[in-house]
Amino acid sequence: MRTETDSLGAFPVPEEALYGIHTARALANFPLSGMHCAVGLVRGIALVKFACARTNADLGYLDAEVAAAIADASLEMAEGGLREAVVVDALQGGAGTSLNMNVNEVLANRAEEILGGRRGEYRRVHPLHHVNLHQSTNDVFPTALRIAAIEALRRLEKAIAALQSAFQVKEQDFAKIVKVGRTQLQDACPMTLGSEVSAWSEAMGRDRWRVFKCEERLRVINLGGTAIGTGLTAPRDYIFRVIEKLREVTKLGLARAENLVDATQNADVFVEVSGILKAHAVNLFKISSDLRLLASGPHAGLAEVVLPSMQVGSSVMPGKVNPVICEAVGQSALQVMSQDLAVTLAAQSGQLELNAFLPLIAHALLGNLELLTRTDTVFRERCIEGLSANEARCADLLEHSHAQVTALVPVLGYELAADVAGEAQRSGSTVRAVVIARGLLAPAVLDRLLSADAMTALGYVKE
Repeated sequence: MRTETDSLGAFPVPEEALYGIHTARALANFPLSGMHCAVGLVRGIALVKFACARTNADLGYLDAEVAAAIADASLEMAEGGLREAVVVDALQGGAGTSLNMNVNEVLANRAEEILGGRRGEYRRVHPLHHVNLHQSTNDVFPTALRIAAIEALRRLEKAIAALQSAFQVKEQDFAKIVKVGRTQLQDACPMTLGSEVSAWSEAMGRDRWRVFKCEERLRVINLGGTAIGTGLTAPRDYIFRVIEKLREVTKLGLARAENLVDATQNADVFVEVSGILKAHAVNLFKISSDLRLLASGPHAGLAEVVLPSMQVGSSVMPGKVNPVICEAVGQSALQVMSQDLAVTLAAQSGQLELNAFLPLIAHALLGNLELLTRTDTVFRERCIEGLSANEARCADLLEHSHAQVTALVPVLGYELAADVAGEAQRSGSTVRAVVIARGLLAPAVLDRLLSADAMTALGYVKE
């Protein structure tokens, strides 16, 4: 062990650790979730540190050689290196100070090594004096969270787009399959299976658009505001320059908030983005639930669609195959909804000039983004792309359902159509058989009224 000191005194640190005393104290103080901070958040902080080091060097506030070493270490971390040394718990007090200091210490020690020094010496590079120069956790952490969220949103958008495309393929495949449409779980009227799938596709289209647009909310950052948004301890030329450097390294359309105090103390933008993710989760749950119903059986249920068989479904019931992907999707959706509540409660818990619950917001929001991206991919690859229709079952259920009679209302009228339905129910016959037996419509006309084309037309044309 090596011993480091801070304003509270001395504290032991593992000899070979890239982190230092602040991280060691955080490990002792916050053994909470057992989960590390999100990879994207660590990447975001590393990119912020790179931009700050370069800006401070350009303006003469930081030695060029020291700044170069910090920048090199920052890029190494941003590209996936040094991650094993970022060890603080995702949930922590201090508004993210423990994570910021963990990164500061790792980058300082790595920069020391680059310059020929040893870990823990801080002879040429100090975590606070150099890596954290002209910064505060309170502008670094929210900025990094926004960067991480934007990058994750872009990955999610691609996953949603791919899922939407898979639904569109099935929409075309099932375009001519007429089936029973149901409301309140009761037979309602005929429709096509393609039309049913088209509704899922449209829902994904809305989700994709929402996710694309909400990136705009995250581009406004408070870097340069330091502790409470007033820029105290940071030179003015640095405050105006650092955003440009960060925009350059991230290749994101970032902009400095007009009111840095507002951007430092308020977290409502994360609630807005989280709400959009919740909306997507709601759609995923509804669609996965629909598919479970439509695939139920396969002999004693609806069985109108066939889900890909993914694994044996029971340890006691031979031959049983469960809709496990749909079930997993539903559980992911519920997790996202619950995490949205965490974001909401954490955002409302800010007080005065800062929100101390930002670590929870970051954990929940970034976790939801990654969970949804993986869920969309699994749903597409292991369920939707392999989805097939049981066309014979759809036809059989429709033939024996009184739902057919609704399509005949425009030509028979409501009262006569109801009488046909009643007779079919009493006699155990089909609507088709009753209509033909009573000579109400010719078979060819009946076939046309119940065709896939008629079911997908917008209304009917009076003959």
